[in-house]
Parts: sequence; structure tokens; C-alpha cells
Amino acid sequence: MRPTGLPTIAAMAVGVVAVSSSAPLIAYAAAPALAIAFWRNALAVGVLVPVAGTGRRRELRTLTTGEGRRTGAWSVLAGLALAVHFGTWVPSAKLTSIAAATALVCTSPVWTALIASLRGARIPGSTWVGIAVAVLGAALATGADITVSGRAVTGDLLALAGGVAGAVYATYGERARVSLSTTSYTTVCYTVCAGALAVVCLLWRVPLHGYAATAWLALAALTVGPQLLGHSLLNYALRRVSATTVSVVILLEVPGAALIGWAWLGQVPRARTVPGLVILVLGVLVVVAGAARRAGGRSRPPSGVQPTNGGTAISPAATGTT
Repeated sequence: MRPTGLPTIAAMAVGVVAVSSSAPLIAYAAAPALAIAFWRNALAVGVLVPVAGTGRRRELRTLTTGEGRRTGAWSVLAGLALAVHFGTWVPSAKLTSIAAATALVCTSPVWTALIASLRGARIPGSTWVGIAVAVLGAALATGADITVSGRAVTGDLLALAGGVAGAVYATYGERARVSLSTTSYTTVCYTVCAGALAVVCLLWRVPLHGYAATAWLALAALTVGPQLLGHSLLNYALRRVSATTVSVVILLEVPGAALIGWAWLGQVPRARTVPGLVILVLGVLVVVAGAARRAGGRSRPPSGVQPTNGGTAISPAATGTT
């Protein structure tokens, strides 16, 4: 691993700012939440398909034959889980506060650790402590919102569901990424995700057009910023610093989103939820440290951080919001 330099630090800083803009952009966009979830993936597919079709055509063909079918199946399942992640978290950012939605969806590492435990992995005691602390923080934050409105509580619960779905997405993606490049994996995954969300929008008669120009600008910013730029820069950083370091840095998305929401939209975090959100983030931080300890001296990164060809890629689940 190369020494950390100014370019790497700058990449992490810009990457965190980019992903932190996700919830504020969703709250700002004057479009249905499920439509936002669809378009940010569909627009990303529009960028990825030409790249994958040019450089990864042969690899994509292997997903339909022989052993490649299993990898293709994991990729499809990951895409469906990602659709659930976006289909729950994006609406949450419109129903509850930006700070609460971001913090609660960032519990993905907690659920990833629990899934790993169910699959027979040995979880360190410190990780269980972190899980307990994170759950306590989530309960305090959600409980405080009960006194605010039922709408806020619904948003909190949807954000938690988004975190769970993100963990499932990371688990399936981890299996697919063993033999699949980043470009091919994200192309399949985002395509399946966009397709699933399109079906949901059609069944629920969610309008996919007719928005104001500002809404389309917000959708474009979501695609270019959090979806493409943010994760690309964090991927760049992962070639030079440890996965644990990047995972910890990504937690800055929680206060980052809150600050952007405050400065741009005038959305001040509710005072009664702040203690719970702080406890939640501390718990997730302990879980991330426990995942690093579990990885030990192995080359494989902690759960939620997936290997790529020539480096490491953070899955959307690992970053909390995407």
C-alpha cells in the first residue's frame, strides 16, 4: 500500500463531501422519492453501459454460461437488494430529518456483522458491544422522533430498513465480486436495481417525468456526485490507505449531510435526537473497528468493503448512503 499523500487526503475529503450531499439533494428534489431512486440508478447505467459494452463485453457474456451463472445470480440478487435499499432510504430522507436518515442508514456495518454471524462467522466481543451501542443510539433517536411526528418515525424506520437492505446488498456483492470486475458488477447491479424500481414506479403509478428543471438538476447532481464521483474517489483512496481508515472516514458523512442540510436547506438537526445519533455513530465506529480486527492479517477487507480488480471498491452499503 502506498504512503498517504495530499492527493489521497484530498480524494477522501472530496469523496466524503460528495456522498454527504446525497440526502440533502434528495430532500431538495421536487420529485417523488421512488422516482428519484429510479433515475439516479438509471442515469448511472447510462454512463456505465457504454463503458462495460466496450471493455467488459466478454466478461459479461460469461455470466450466462457455466460457473459464471452463479456469479451472475449473486449480482442480480445484489441489484434487487440495492433496489430495496434505495426504495426505503430515499423516501426516508423526505420524511425524517437529513441527519437522522443519514445516521440510521449508516448502520449497514451493524447489520452486515449480524448477517456474518448468522453465516457462522466468529464475531469479536467488541463488535457485539458496538452493535448494542448502535442499536441503543438508534432507539433513542427514533424514540425522540415519536414526540415530533408519525411522519418522522416512519422515515426513521425506512432509513433503518435501508441500512438492513444495504447490508444484504453488500453480502451478495461480496460473493459476486470474487470473480467479477467493478465495472461489470456495477453495470449488472445498477441495471437490475433500476429495472426493479421502474416496475415498482409503474405499479404504483409514480410519475417518471414532468418535473421542474431544478428537480432534473438535482437528479443529475445525485448521479454525478454521490453515485459516481464520490465512490470513485473513495475507491482511489482505498488503493493507498486501509479499508478501515476509509470506513471510519466515511462516517463523516453523517455530520457532513447534517451540515449541508443546515447550510443549504435550513434544516437544523432536532436537539432531542442529537444524543441518540451521536451514540449510534459511535456504535457503528466500534463495529467497523471490530470488522477490521476480524479481518486480522488477511488480505481480504472487512465485510461491506468489496475487493476489485486492481484495488478495493466500497459498496454503496458500506458508505451508508449512495
